[in-house]
Amino acid sequence: MARALQLAARGLYTTTPNPRVGCVLVRDGTILGEGWHEKAGGPHAEIVALRKVGAGGNQDVPPGADSHRKVGAGGTARGATAYVTLEPCSHHGRTPPCADALIEAGVSRVVAAMQDPNPLVAGQGLEKLRAAGIEVACGLLADEARELNIGFISRMTRGRPWLRLKVAMSLDGKTALANGTSQWITGPDARRHAHGWRARSCALLTGIGTVKDDDPRLTVRDIDTPRQPLKVVVDSRLEISPGAAILESGHCLIACAVENAAKAARLAALGAEVVVLPNAQGKVDLAALMQELGRRGINEVMAEAGLKLNGSLLREGLVDELLIYQAPLLLGDAARGMADFAHLTELSAAKRLQIVECRCVSADFFIRARFA
Repeated sequence: MARALQLAARGLYTTTPNPRVGCVLVRDGTILGEGWHEKAGGPHAEIVALRKVGAGGNQDVPPGADSHRKVGAGGTARGATAYVTLEPCSHHGRTPPCADALIEAGVSRVVAAMQDPNPLVAGQGLEKLRAAGIEVACGLLADEARELNIGFISRMTRGRPWLRLKVAMSLDGKTALANGTSQWITGPDARRHAHGWRARSCALLTGIGTVKDDDPRLTVRDIDTPRQPLKVVVDSRLEISPGAAILESGHCLIACAVENAAKAARLAALGAEVVVLPNAQGKVDLAALMQELGRRGINEVMAEAGLKLNGSLLREGLVDELLIYQAPLLLGDAARGMADFAHLTELSAAKRLQIVECRCVSADFFIRARFA
């Protein structure tokens, strides 16, 4: 199963909106075939592994063919155990059910790390395997499997993506000078590390204030990835300039709170889409935006914004995880903080966090934390 998880991680940047899944087929202590799901619409991990068994080894299988009749040729997978990081699917989506393929191939046992949270599956794949006389076990390395697909699980169970808030700050908790200057607080290695988190995200979220102050492109750099995440801008009054760098490559969603058909049409010509999601205060309804992103198949979002949007996301309880890059420098009281939210009068009201990861990235610290 550990090997299956390693394989699944190879799809870290490519499988969206699908989950990252790996599969290893074993018989008598020998690996017969292995595979992982590479991208939506392509063969699932179980099918790739079965084809490699049928091909007589673990060599790469040519892409394209999707018929289950071609897998496990000659019955070579018969009697094998399949280790899969996620319950085999039991429904017809873009591809046929993997549970059927495992049954046809004659495997005798299936070990799944976790049940699929997708309501279209949700235990039905495991039940189909049991009904076919296959021994089934579920729960091996479940925590690791959940972490790998935490965004997919969030979308399936909550209807919204997993939201990470990334912040680069000084040792005294400041993210920019009073005049807005923030490039660069952390060093190049820390920035490269952050691009790894960008690459695995389905969408990158920022606010109009950051667009005005920094004019970011919000693209993945320094990481070998075949796709760029969707860029999402929270812009209540639809103030974004058509010349903003974030619009240069298209693939941008702008969430606003006002109707402006002429401006929306002009932005559409640049490859951007405008959605109007007002709340009662005339701002963007951030919870509704998260639901809209979930509806679009977005699993993981990383927010890189200023203190106002950061504060709003925190106040509304939409942040699931903090990614903090802390540089060994001091910016002073006049500099800008990481988030604008209500002043506290009691320590008991503080937002408590659990440190998940803490390490050095060259001269900077990296802290990953979740709310307790």
